[in-house]
Amino acid sequence: MNIPNGNKTLSNWSSSLENSKVRSSNFDTLSGHPLDVCYFPEDFDQNFINDIGAPGQYPYTRGIHSNLYRGKLWTMRQFAGFGTPEETNQRFKLLLEKGQTGLSVAYDMPTLMGYDPDHNLSLGEVGKCGVNVFHIGDMEKLFEGINLEDVSVSQTINGPAIILFAFYVAVAEKQGVNIKNLRGTLQNDILKEFIAQKEWIFPPNPSMRLITDMLSYCTDNMPLYNTISVSGYHIREAGSTAAQELAFTLADGFTYIEHGLNAGLDIDSFAPRISFFFNSHSDFFEEIAKYRAARRIWAKRLKNKYGAKSQKSMMLRFHTQTAGCSLTAQQPEINIARTSFQAMAAVLGGTQSLHTNSMDETLALPSEKAAEIALRTQQLIAYETGVANVVDPLGGSWFVEQLTNDLEQKAEVYFNEIDDIGGVIPAIEQGYQQREIAKSASEYQSKVDNEERVVVGVNKFANENEEIDIPILEIDTRAEKNQMEMLSLVKNNRDDISVKNSLEHITRACSTNDNLVVPIIKAAKNYCTLGEIVEAIKVEFGEWSESSVF
Repeated sequence: MNIPNGNKTLSNWSSSLENSKVRSSNFDTLSGHPLDVCYFPEDFDQNFINDIGAPGQYPYTRGIHSNLYRGKLWTMRQFAGFGTPEETNQRFKLLLEKGQTGLSVAYDMPTLMGYDPDHNLSLGEVGKCGVNVFHIGDMEKLFEGINLEDVSVSQTINGPAIILFAFYVAVAEKQGVNIKNLRGTLQNDILKEFIAQKEWIFPPNPSMRLITDMLSYCTDNMPLYNTISVSGYHIREAGSTAAQELAFTLADGFTYIEHGLNAGLDIDSFAPRISFFFNSHSDFFEEIAKYRAARRIWAKRLKNKYGAKSQKSMMLRFHTQTAGCSLTAQQPEINIARTSFQAMAAVLGGTQSLHTNSMDETLALPSEKAAEIALRTQQLIAYETGVANVVDPLGGSWFVEQLTNDLEQKAEVYFNEIDDIGGVIPAIEQGYQQREIAKSASEYQSKVDNEERVVVGVNKFANENEEIDIPILEIDTRAEKNQMEMLSLVKNNRDDISVKNSLEHITRACSTNDNLVVPIIKAAKNYCTLGEIVEAIKVEFGEWSESSVF
């Protein structure tokens, strides 16, 4: 192995490597050529160590693990959810049978917005773009036959995240699981909702109170659980550049760090449980550089600005999803190739888990066949391409290293502009991030319209009179009917006094400094519904309305 001698960073990496687990696999090339874990230049200066260094060593440019995928492959975590909890449970079990190694829950729009199925804004939307979950019984059905201690579960939920989290914890306890052993991730990134996705309920500052309460609760009770997955994915889907995704996402992450510190938490007690969620778009090398820059920026800030002492606090861990906004309704089979390249970039960039989009997602929720192909894409990358055999194989590339530096510098410019405004929340309130993203989205679309940017099958190589001949999943109205019937059944069979007391307790707690997680878990166990708990919180916190940014 070509490890240069006489450097502390490389010596530490070598020692860490000796103590690392190695999965059972052949790490030779297809032709039988043996491969080292990682490669280094024969000659290097201190700048190389400071900026690039070694895997698993500060500033983690080359990854957070000394042997990365030689030790453990990334978690293959396909996003899934539709119709009723029972239907999604079947899809979960199918994906696990096909070799998926983690679960990721997609909720429908009523659930994301905190509405029960009988709300007037839920009409026609129940179960359409994800699974409908409005009470603890739904969460039980969602994971029926799945031991929550054995599988890592990610939940994409933001505005009402504290409530779905409470449902999840309550179900785990009913299963007999010690919640200290629960593994998974709660997206819970409300700042990106204000910036990009627009699925909020409460104003920014009360929303941050809810998140801080969850941070405190999980720090004390659920040490393996990731309380926040800071999402750049939706910022990119809204039309941002890679640099904007990088900068706005990390700025949001720093804001959560600051709120945790202001709540009196020790940074090394909660920072290791904050993870990230990035987009993997179509510019192959730019995406790889983005992930490398993200790790380096996070490590430097956590150490130098926020005073983290633990290496785990400085390690940026992230999930990746291939770019939904790059998928085309035209020639949808081509999306398989698009997704493959994007997934490969995520792996070469060192992702910890990955979702590969299905070819049909511009047309409908994924069919069973499309979902299987998407999963098989990850498995092919993992087991056939050889990219998991070497850590950071593109490290040292003049092109990649320069792109990494350029993106870091562009992010710093955005950080300074946000600081000049007064921070992330004042910037959101003034529409700064929203305007920047809108400008970038408009510029990109103009280039597509003018054919300055080629989109295969759309503005070039299009098929006239194309007919779509792939299976399309249809969600009928039975899901809404079933959930409405279940809502009536729940309300008719619960203890109304316990419900009333639970909801009043939540409202009172909102006006104090009491942690809201505990009373919301209790309300969940008393069969209070999602919509009822949201309304109880609104009494004190109110609702958020966005001002025009132009």
